[in-house]
Amino acid sequence: MTIKDIGPEPQSFDLEQATLENTNYRSVAWSGKYLQLTLMSIPVGEDIGLEAHPGTDQFLRLDAGRGRVQMGSAKDRLDFDQEVEDGWAVFVPAGTWHNVTNTGDEPMRLYAVYAPVHHAPDKIHATFADAESDEDSGNDEPPTWSVQPTHHPADKHA
Repeated sequence: MTIKDIGPEPQSFDLEQATLENTNYRSVAWSGKYLQLTLMSIPVGEDIGLEAHPGTDQFLRLDAGRGRVQMGSAKDRLDFDQEVEDGWAVFVPAGTWHNVTNTGDEPMRLYAVYAPVHHAPDKIHATFADAESDEDSGNDEPPTWSVQPTHHPADKHA
């Protein structure tokens, strides 16, 4: 199944199938004015990367694999620690340091909903390194038609 981000237009697709078929680190599947959906695949033993989004709430749902979620108020104080697996949801409040690590023996497949929009529409990152490179170079910015906070602090990465 190939999903094309068509921007803030009506869209419908089998989300679980799309998530399970996604082999990229991150694929932006839909971008609206106020929220965004990405599909993710995290290889065995790897993680999303410790980060905090000061102006972005996130919802994540695992559709395959197992992992460990860590969250906290500071990157050196991750006092929330939970094992998760297929079917589990993770809620990340804006400003919370968080990481999800694949602790299983297969790629961990999940989707993430961001509010507000966080990535460039239809952006595909095959690997974590590709995603970091695009973010560092400014090639992964939300579209100008999305509604962003008036004060948008930069994301923090460990």
